[in-house]
Amino acid sequence: MPIPQVATEALRDALARFDRDFRTTPDWADWEQNRAHLYAIEHEGRRYPVKQIVSMATGLPASEFSGGEAAGDANQYVAARGFAVVELRQRNPIWIRDELILALDLYLRYGGNPPRKGSSEIDELSETLNRLGRHLGIATEDRFRNVNGVYMKLMNFRRLDPVFTEAGKRGLSRGGQAEEEVWNTFASNPERCHVVAQTIRQALAAAQNGETITDPAGDGIEEAEEGRVITALHRRYEHNSALVKAKKKKALATLGSLACEACGFDFREHYGDHGEGFIECHHTKPVHTLKPGDKTKAGDLRLLCSNCHRMVHAKRPWLTMEQLVTVLRLTGSAQSVTLSTAE
Repeated sequence: MPIPQVATEALRDALARFDRDFRTTPDWADWEQNRAHLYAIEHEGRRYPVKQIVSMATGLPASEFSGGEAAGDANQYVAARGFAVVELRQRNPIWIRDELILALDLYLRYGGNPPRKGSSEIDELSETLNRLGRHLGIATEDRFRNVNGVYMKLMNFRRLDPVFTEAGKRGLSRGGQAEEEVWNTFASNPERCHVVAQTIRQALAAAQNGETITDPAGDGIEEAEEGRVITALHRRYEHNSALVKAKKKKALATLGSLACEACGFDFREHYGDHGEGFIECHHTKPVHTLKPGDKTKAGDLRLLCSNCHRMVHAKRPWLTMEQLVTVLRLTGSAQSVTLSTAE
């Protein structure tokens, strides 16, 4: 319901009445510690509950309007009348792909009808997301992916689910673009979604207490469709020094050089002694099949120059080696190096 329009003075009067009649009462004495209150009006060195003040000023029950920041919500309402609105505690970060994959896996396993709030499944997902948040270094200290937020995120998927939309039903409407991307990638293949979700869970179980991973993206590397945890696994295999050494040794024994297996570029040939022994390695196993502790071999790696390696990882979805070579052939850049040269 729209908040009735009142003059700024009505809000000032509500602030004074709150100080006089409510601030020291049992219900309001410690209101700032109540996690249901996320924002406050800050005025003359004191803080006031936004929705309560708006309700007192307008006569509209607080249950009839939102306290959010969208146009027409309470925060914007008081800010438009010259009052400062501050956060009482750190806001949760937006959901990342790994979290959305775990949530979508549960949604798909229950056919779009997730277990109710208070169920063991929702509790377990909330606990998993909190462990994931700590592992990735994104969890806030005081409130992170509680059961209410988890359940609401599951309900966000309904707005994308044709089972519901084609029947004229709607899910919760405040989802973001990341949800749509994850839905479009995984909803049609629940088995793949479940495999990826299980891999994320296994990585969390294998992580040492307090271990965190840095964001594996950057340096021209786009996060994989499967999220940060599996991207980190992929990058770990690519930087396994023993595997890289074995791959280079076999390529030198077979071909006598370290040429890019996509475009043929040879660092030694172009840079002389300065390029001796230099080439990057790309791990070719499908990312969603990677598991913590998997045994891999040199044959799972491909030698790529820096440019080709960056192009593989430049956008989602990552290019396969075959797709990379096809792109190079279309541009006339591929050389006569086959994908099996260094097996």
